[in-house]
Amino acid sequence: MQVRAIARNIGISPRKLRLVTDAVKGLRVSEALPVLDFLPNAGARPVKKVIQSAVANAENNYNLDPDQLYILNIVTDEGPRQRRFKARSHGRLSYIIRRSSHVTVIVSDDRADLGR
Repeated sequence: MQVRAIARNIGISPRKLRLVTDAVKGLRVSEALPVLDFLPNAGARPVKKVIQSAVANAENNYNLDPDQLYILNIVTDEGPRQRRFKARSHGRLSYIIRRSSHVTVIVSDDRADLGR
């Protein structure tokens, strides 16, 4: 059984979040959560919260055992951008683009799904 959770509009750029999500892709949830605790990246905390949400969905909605769950897929997509202005010399402006991300986590209790 595959269960998913989505976090939207995380205020960290997708490039930085992909470093975190690639570190835990394919791991058992019980192994991935301690890995995220010790990663120095700021994106580790929101990714951990999404994984915990997917585990809670699996446990409450489908009565799955959280110790048997694997991270089948974890995807970081680009969210909306915020454009800020920065004043420059001679009356000009330059843009500061604040990027955000969407993270989708799919957990599964079937190890055979990992090969797909």
